[in-house]
Amino acid sequence: MAVPRLTVRVLTLFPDMFPGPLGVSLAGKALARGDWRLETLDIRDFARDKHRSVDDTPFGGGAGMVMKPDVVSDALGAAKAAGGQDAAAIYLSPRGRVFDQAVARDLAGRRDIILLCGRYEGLDQRVIEAHGLEEMSLGDFVLSGGEPAAIAMIDAIVRLVPGVMGNADSAEEESFGDHSGLLEYPHYTRPAVWRGPDGVDRAVPEVLTSGHHAEVAAWRRGQAEDVTKRRRPDLWRRVERAGSQEAAKNNEDQQD
Repeated sequence: MAVPRLTVRVLTLFPDMFPGPLGVSLAGKALARGDWRLETLDIRDFARDKHRSVDDTPFGGGAGMVMKPDVVSDALGAAKAAGGQDAAAIYLSPRGRVFDQAVARDLAGRRDIILLCGRYEGLDQRVIEAHGLEEMSLGDFVLSGGEPAAIAMIDAIVRLVPGVMGNADSAEEESFGDHSGLLEYPHYTRPAVWRGPDGVDRAVPEVLTSGHHAEVAAWRRGQAEDVTKRRRPDLWRRVERAGSQEAAKNNEDQQD
């Protein structure tokens, strides 16, 4: 079996949730080939009482429970001992930095990643500080635990690990993949004319059957810009700012 390019260690109260979807399709095939490795650590294995307690009531009162610092710290210590102190250590939390394609691309270049799945009301802040955890979130919503977020993040990361995708260009052409910040253009395949359930015949855009690669590229770029403007104006404003900055830099270079 090949030496894995990436090892992901997941700290969780529910190790049976893994590999889950990560065991099938692209990620699953890569896992079977040994392109990457997945390990789970059951946080309860580090509990210090016969009840395997991992949480306690919060200081200051309030609803819910908080994950205990001693138990979670020991679990993190074991994960770091297995993967090295240089492993990216991430705590999945709704108050964290939003995970995006740029983060996925960066993490895909690492050799070891530790993902700590939160539960209950959260984790004792002292553990976050002591272990230098980076808090990360899938978006502005709350899950019942960090495990679904971990699965989504791992899938996004693993597919960018060299050798996992059959066609490396695929990752560059999809939404967020080519560093342009644009959403992906629409796709079409055979038949060239398709009658939908509404009885309407819909033809593939003529430019895609023209054989003119430059025109196809220009059409796809235009479509990507249009869908980004309509669906994600926040992304389009970012693209415009980046374009203005690049133009300004080019003007400065020409003046020099």
